Amino acid sequence: MDKQHKAGIDGDQWAQCVQDHGWLWNAAVAPASATLILAHGAGAPMDSDWMNDMTARLAELGVNVLRFEFAYMAQRRVDGGKRPPNPAPKLLECWREVYAQVRRHVAGPLAIGGKSMGGRMASLLADELGADALVCLGYPFYAVGKPENRGSSIWPG
Repeated sequence: MDKQHKAGIDGDQWAQCVQDHGWLWNAAVAPASATLILAHGAGAPMDSDWMNDMTARLAELGVNVLRFEFAYMAQRRVDGGKRPPNPAPKLLECWREVYAQVRRHVAGPLAIGGKSMGGRMASLLADELGADALVCLGYPFYAVGKPENRGSSIWPG
């Protein structure tokens, strides 16, 4: 697919895909230049105030934004129980699945990223997935209190 294309979406099928998966979609207000798949951090859901505000700002700047939730966060919505994030391999598999689904429907540049943990996980997959860009919002690139795990991201130690 030509990465110079404007960011385009396959309308009806896309709307159904977003609804079926429980994702959130914010279309760019200005003509879209790219689409960003944005993952939440470890402690707040995809529709937290911070995520809502950031998404609105990106849409104003011409970026389509797709938000999704990892399984542990989606389960919180069901039972209200607070739980820790899934192990990294499960988070990465979720990222792969979301990316594959979105790539089928989005023409043009497709970026991946997230807030804190969501960005860390995206950083581990950007090359593998062939993402056009990586957007990391919130630092550090290691879990709270575990700076020794810094080597698991794409950044040199």
